[in-house]
Amino acid sequence: MKNIALICILALSLNGFAQSNKTKTTSNLETITLGGGCYWCVEAVYENLDGVKSVVSGFSGGKVANPTYEEVCTGTTGHAEVVQITFDKNVTDINEIFKVFFTVHDPTTLNRQGADVGTQYRSVIFYKNAEQKNAAESIIAELNKAKVYNSPIVTKVEPFKAFYKAEDYHQNYYANNKNQPYCKMVIQPKIEKFEKVFKDKLKKK
Repeated sequence: MKNIALICILALSLNGFAQSNKTKTTSNLETITLGGGCYWCVEAVYENLDGVKSVVSGFSGGKVANPTYEEVCTGTTGHAEVVQITFDKNVTDINEIFKVFFTVHDPTTLNRQGADVGTQYRSVIFYKNAEQKNAAESIIAELNKAKVYNSPIVTKVEPFKAFYKAEDYHQNYYANNKNQPYCKMVIQPKIEKFEKVFKDKLKKK
């Protein structure tokens, strides 16, 4: 991955898209489902983004109802490890969500993130409406056009069908297991990158 600053600039150029397409509703909450490798990593990052109300780790995109973690790990259920993010549109928007997504994982490696290999670790966006679909396709096109990465983006953009929450011990995994080697070696560097790039977007502690 190269030039993280350019990713931010490109994504910022798309911010107006979501703003201009917002519709007034009784609720300002929106949900998006993303897969960017191990859900422990993605969850830990979005928990710190201002405007995010909840992040739930789980599975989506497969052919088996209510899969277990062990079943998904076999790679035979078709599911991806994902996080379901609920955010306040008055504080953040879908393009900022995507901006973080394309900064903290590598969208050019097919069915893997680092040492995590398998279709369950694929890069994927499950959209729930036309706005999310268009915003996802737009940022991918811009990043590819600008050649931000050395290889083309392989992130899939697919319609959302179902989300299955992972077992309780997978929720808030980083917060509950900071001293585990995986948390220190894999998750912590992602959080540090996020905090550096999005320092003005962090939740107040």
